[in-house]
Amino acid sequence: MRILLLSPKGPLYRHRGGIFRKSLRYAPLTLPTLASLIPPEIEHELTIIDEGVDDVPLDFPADLVGITVITGTAPRAYEIAAAFRARGISVVLGGPHVTLVPDDAQPHADSIVVGYAEDTWPELLRDFVAGAMRPRYVQAPDFSLANRPRVDRTLAARHRYATSHVFEATRGCVHGCEFCVVPFAWGRDPYQKPIEDVVEDIRASGARQAIFIDLNIIADLDYAARLFEALIPLNITWYGLSTTLLADKPDLLELCVRSGCRGLLIGLESISKGGLREVRKGFNDPARYPELIRLLHARGIALMGTFVFGLDDDRPDVFEKTAEFVIECGIDLPRFAIVTPFPGTAMYRRMEAEGRLLTRDWELYDGQHVVFRPAHMTVQQLEQGNRAAWRRAYSWRGIWRRYRDTTAATGLYLAANLGYRHYARNLDRFYTCDWFVGSDAGSAGPLAARAAKGAAR
Repeated sequence: MRILLLSPKGPLYRHRGGIFRKSLRYAPLTLPTLASLIPPEIEHELTIIDEGVDDVPLDFPADLVGITVITGTAPRAYEIAAAFRARGISVVLGGPHVTLVPDDAQPHADSIVVGYAEDTWPELLRDFVAGAMRPRYVQAPDFSLANRPRVDRTLAARHRYATSHVFEATRGCVHGCEFCVVPFAWGRDPYQKPIEDVVEDIRASGARQAIFIDLNIIADLDYAARLFEALIPLNITWYGLSTTLLADKPDLLELCVRSGCRGLLIGLESISKGGLREVRKGFNDPARYPELIRLLHARGIALMGTFVFGLDDDRPDVFEKTAEFVIECGIDLPRFAIVTPFPGTAMYRRMEAEGRLLTRDWELYDGQHVVFRPAHMTVQQLEQGNRAAWRRAYSWRGIWRRYRDTTAATGLYLAANLGYRHYARNLDRFYTCDWFVGSDAGSAGPLAARAAKGAAR
């Protein structure tokens, strides 16, 4: 059996080479994980394609095509699925978007996988071989990350990425932020791999540097402490995702440092306390951000601080204020996005109830387009303000001012910042407001062909 697993490209990669440089890309873990789950008794030829770095040949001679889908890539995924299905090839769709809104994906596939696929994907493959594949497979309530096969990271085109040493110890998050897809797709109970499995996976890979893609590696404080303790003997350096609550746990922070942590992505989200309460992330306190940054830098941990614009508390001055904040506080790698009400989330339901959604063209749900009517600014003010914040933070002044405070290695700091400077300078080319004609905050204006197409979905 010939199996093709692919990840479709989103707007970032519409142009050849994409908007991101290689220094900002790490190898995806999803497709190699799915590959590891193919039952050993099924004879197969496997091909993996990440359309962010490779083209998808629509004449590929597959028997079964599996596509992982996030909301921003859904239209492209549906397009690819249609091309293969027109040739009589069966297509399976899964991933976050399918889990959030399965009924949206169902018409575009022969089968869909809702939830995590560790149990359902092997079951689907056995059913396919037997000629009995069902239209939908749903994650079982007793799902566990224990006793899973080791992922073969050599399946990814490693030369196309900065690193393929990508790992996970946990999935999920205990928090219920209004805009986050995680609690609405998978619930708020985190899943955990046995720590000995995580350690053995890293050891077997030979990694000296690792990236943990856990959405909140400190979601369970006891588990995090035990994980950090177990990482210490490996003598690796690692980067991952956390929350600001790490600053309130000095013992855990020290363990984090001793385990080799050299960089964390933390969702700061806003410099407005009111805006944070609005999206159920009130445990963040902007007044304490400078102290958090100082604590991390004093321990050799660089910070990627992420912010969203377009909260109902935001006014047109939020962009300049936020950009200046990240420069003056010395955030090593700031990142900005437009808050997006992804389908299935509480924010989506609220925006829909308030009549504020402007389009259901999922390709625009990418964090850099406005898909709802803002409360205190126009659509164009929000899109243009977001881009202005990127340009200001990654101006030469912004890069060099933040460099004075960084604890990252000079080469790493410059590579990442120059990569994001390239991104910031090309936003106008890669993202346009063409789909939205008109900028009146009180009116959607004519939504043009794209929005009409999206509304029809």
